[in-house]
Amino acid sequence: MGMLGKKLSFVLIGGSRDKLRQFNISYGLILTVAFIVAFLLTSNLILTTNYINSQVSAHEAERLLKENEHLIAKYSELRGEVSDISKFYGDLVEKEIVIRNIFNLPEISTDERQLGIGGPDHLSNEQFTKALQVAHSTESEVDALIRLSNFEQEKYGEVYDILSDKKELLNHTPSIRPARGYQIRGFGMKDDPFTGYKRFHWGLDIANKTGTPIYASADGVVKTTGRGEDLGLYIVLNHSFGYMTKYGHLSEIKVKRGQKIRRGDIIGLMGSTGYSTGPHLHYEVIKNNKKIDTLKFILN
Repeated sequence: MGMLGKKLSFVLIGGSRDKLRQFNISYGLILTVAFIVAFLLTSNLILTTNYINSQVSAHEAERLLKENEHLIAKYSELRGEVSDISKFYGDLVEKEIVIRNIFNLPEISTDERQLGIGGPDHLSNEQFTKALQVAHSTESEVDALIRLSNFEQEKYGEVYDILSDKKELLNHTPSIRPARGYQIRGFGMKDDPFTGYKRFHWGLDIANKTGTPIYASADGVVKTTGRGEDLGLYIVLNHSFGYMTKYGHLSEIKVKRGQKIRRGDIIGLMGSTGYSTGPHLHYEVIKNNKKIDTLKFILN
């Protein structure tokens, strides 16, 4: 008989008058019961561990979700700041182009700018989480902005080196707004305020109240002053290097013929003299005896 077939005998002894009771239990039954108890204990331990792990995983998932939402908000805020900086650099690019036009410096072609600041196309990121998509997009925008800043820094360096050799020309080139106020008419075919018909307007009209100061837009000498039928009280400045500027419809002239002028000096006051419907300044830029688009010569 094998070990599992053997039995254990248990004798129960009662009171003095009770009979003895004997029980026989096989080793196989004892091992079976022990196995079942061990299995139940193990199963309970596994279930308890899985439950605890599931609770921990749920808590971790909730924490990661909140962290993800926080990152999305931060990256969105950063993208807004990057957008503002991009607009700022866009303004710098426009000013660089204006400076090059004023001083007849070599222009930068669109293709060259694209090569200078361009980069690879964004990779498909549909498989990423929303936070990673925002992060990837923001990183791309920052990279593009860095390339743009480096490119513009290089180009402004080129312009600076050239203009450093042309300081005298710079001082005598019209480049500031000659008066504060609102632009009401620019250079080109415009409606005549008196007749309503279109006629070519040779300058820039800036409107403000009578007595508003008029500033010289560059260094020069007062070529002439006077009163005309169209411009009323007017001033013409000779800036050398082929440049002259004209200021019309003044209420008062503050300079004399032959007087030396510095950029920013007050030369007169705004008015409504001559062919005018209200107080404003008529401002012209003349280069080599040819009237040209005034807005190309205003940097501020």
